[in-house]
Amino acid sequence: MSDNPFVMTITQLEYVVAVATYKSFVAAAEKCFVTQPTLSMQIQKLEDELGVKIFDRNKHPIAVTDMGAIIVEQAQIALAEAERIHELIQKQQKLLSGTFRFAAIPTVAPNILPALLENYSKAFPGIKLEVREMETNQIIVALRNNEIDAALLSTPLEENGIKEYPLFYEPFVGYFSEGEPALKKRMITPDDISLDRIWLLNEGHCMRNQIINLCSDHIQKLQAERPYRYESSNVETLRRMVEKNGGMAVLPELATLEFNEDQIEHIRYFDGQEPVREISLVTSSYFVKDTVLQSLMDEILKLVPEKMRVQKKNRKVLRIQSAKL
Repeated sequence: MSDNPFVMTITQLEYVVAVATYKSFVAAAEKCFVTQPTLSMQIQKLEDELGVKIFDRNKHPIAVTDMGAIIVEQAQIALAEAERIHELIQKQQKLLSGTFRFAAIPTVAPNILPALLENYSKAFPGIKLEVREMETNQIIVALRNNEIDAALLSTPLEENGIKEYPLFYEPFVGYFSEGEPALKKRMITPDDISLDRIWLLNEGHCMRNQIINLCSDHIQKLQAERPYRYESSNVETLRRMVEKNGGMAVLPELATLEFNEDQIEHIRYFDGQEPVREISLVTSSYFVKDTVLQSLMDEILKLVPEKMRVQKKNRKVLRIQSAKL
């Protein structure tokens, strides 16, 4: 037996994954809250012990070698399994604690987060939720970089390394200003959406693309004759634009649940196969905090009408695909 057995530490693996993620020793050191020389020394020590180069330092940004890619992938698995020890302890003790980093897309956040944060903190006081709004493309990057634990957004993403847990299907509805022809009908179809009078979210919002997909047969006419163009960053502004400037918007149903009687009169549901979006919790494939994730799922579903929940198997719906942005 060797007098100096090789010892690979969890910290070294964390440093390796950080450098592979951020392609920079300086950035990795900042994320790991250590000095750059300390991080570099530990990685160099690991490379010396293994007898291989994990990173090609001659390239800018830093590149992972072929053997390094294998090591990085195994390091991610090892770190996830180490984290699983804490998860097993929490399951055994039935006591949830720690910090959970959570994100939600802007078109879902206002309808879920206010009540969720209040209810969850009461039900699970040991968990500190760190929550922020992010767009879909930002969420994917943050999950891959281990900057957040999970997110609530529209799926499917069909992204490698991302797990999706569908929670509910949220219908879209039409919201029309006074005098719009569609208000003469009890139910509407996509043909009733006046694309020269529709208000849309900014580019970068997956819901924008979902609405465009819904009306794709008429996309060339989109706002062609409108004297001015305005695109919003949130659903609430779309509602106000309809009420103040006329026209219409397609809104997620949860955004209408607190409408007053007059506003409800200006909502029209779609006939036949209603357009919906699938809302899911998503994590990276290395995520292991299953107990906390399940508690979040349970609390979110309490805020959603039962008819929307994924357990309802017999709903006749037309799912609008979430665009990858």
